[in-house]
Amino acid sequence: MAQNKDRDTTARAEAARKGSPFLTTAQTAHYLRIPMRTLDSLTEKGEGPPFRTHGRLKCFHIAEIDAWSEEHKRRSTRRRSCRGKA
Repeated sequence: MAQNKDRDTTARAEAARKGSPFLTTAQTAHYLRIPMRTLDSLTEKGEGPPFRTHGRLKCFHIAEIDAWSEEHKRRSTRRRSCRGKA
């Protein structure tokens, strides 16, 4: 059942990308392969991809999602430490 839901979400995201440049929060989270709660948390803190509101709906432009993702790519999983810096 979960696989069907994932396929449906993927299909909707692909169709949206072909027909409209805007994705919903659910589609954007699926596209980025992160939980919706994580995306909501990032946008609340101003750390997520830019979005627009169309009525009450949060919409993410596919080009801005890709740009945001590109800006956040890393070469290591090691976290930077602020220790020892004055």
